Amino acid sequence: MVTVKDWKELGTVRQALKQARLQEEARQAQEAAEAARLLRERQLFALSVGPVALLKDKGRAELARRNPTPEPRQTLADEAAALRAALSDEVDLESLLLTDDGLSYRRPEVSEDVLARLRRGQWALQGEIDLHGLRRDEARDAVAHFILTAHRQGRRCLRVVHGKGHGSPGRQPVLKAKVQRWLAQRREVIAFTQASGPDGGAGALIVLLDAKRSPQTGTLHP
Repeated sequence: MVTVKDWKELGTVRQALKQARLQEEARQAQEAAEAARLLRERQLFALSVGPVALLKDKGRAELARRNPTPEPRQTLADEAAALRAALSDEVDLESLLLTDDGLSYRRPEVSEDVLARLRRGQWALQGEIDLHGLRRDEARDAVAHFILTAHRQGRRCLRVVHGKGHGSPGRQPVLKAKVQRWLAQRREVIAFTQASGPDGGAGALIVLLDAKRSPQTGTLHP
């Protein structure tokens, strides 16, 4: 026998089913409206661009391209200008050289033992620059940039090849004395000496940098 309570529960179930049916009809109507909108947009696009053809799949992968590394051009230009201003051709080298052979240089705080080891090639070379074919201003800029870069990278012992002057007028080494002047003005350079035969002899200098010194800044007197 069906009681009043059972009829009430049956009414609740019917109401719930009706509500669910209405929600489903609303969802289907919304989906139909969205599909019709997309169809209209495709048709409008097709009318706008005209006939199109699907490209054949060539099996190529689409790789993400890396953005180029930012280059601080103005900073580099300012730095290059400061380097040029920091090296002079008119410095009296004799007042800077501290050795009597005229082929070596060391700062007062550098011992003769360090210079002797540099002469004997006991420091491992960690970099080299060859100035052959460069004009004076080009060579000066190249030396300054080379020393600064090597110092920033923590390198200590370098070789600077200035040439023996065999191809110069009078067969004299045009850059040799100038390179010595430039190096003696660099704060990072604490010593240099003429290379031994296997390392270039009279055509090269072996340069020692001090890793603890700050990079060259400012302008030296002309």
